[in-house]
Amino acid sequence: MPEQPRVVLLRPLVTSPLIEVGEFTYYDDPDDPTAFETRNVLYHYGPERLVIGRYCALGTGVRFIMNGANHRVDGPSTFPFPIMGGDWAAHFDLLTDLPNRGDTVVGNDVWFGHGVTVMPGVRIGHGAVIATGSVVTTDVPDYAIAGGNPARLIRHRYSEEEITRLLAVSWWDWPTGHITQHVRTIMSGTVEDLEAAAPAPE
Repeated sequence: MPEQPRVVLLRPLVTSPLIEVGEFTYYDDPDDPTAFETRNVLYHYGPERLVIGRYCALGTGVRFIMNGANHRVDGPSTFPFPIMGGDWAAHFDLLTDLPNRGDTVVGNDVWFGHGVTVMPGVRIGHGAVIATGSVVTTDVPDYAIAGGNPARLIRHRYSEEEITRLLAVSWWDWPTGHITQHVRTIMSGTVEDLEAAAPAPE
């Protein structure tokens, strides 16, 4: 971003077909924000996908742990002997049937604080806020604030009825020009203001 070398839009930088990032989602890192795909998406050896929506803000050090990090815990040792090769590779079947929690999916307009870790297969809802240093091990609802290790629901940002209305408006799907006209409403308006600003249905 102009005059902010530590901030990058992620979508143009992603090359893996297993990672999808929406428009305007950014990552902040003073060391090398352009290396997000290799430094911040870890153990991505399997077929599961990482999907991050539009307009998400990722603080420095946000990491997504993928299913390839799994080890067996149903026997005496958790050590992954087969990946070391040699004669041990003959037992690779011991690693192919590990539990897989599926894709990791982040909604739109999610704010991740500094140093958040997201575990495999977690789903984080639209408009959620994840507090600094949290370890997200379970799903986070839409418009929730979650924090801690493991992350727990702290509170909802809006009432259940308001969340339903916000999801119906889905401002992140508006044309960019329309968003530009209504930035102040999107950032500081009420639910009613946002509904009033929504483009007319086609």
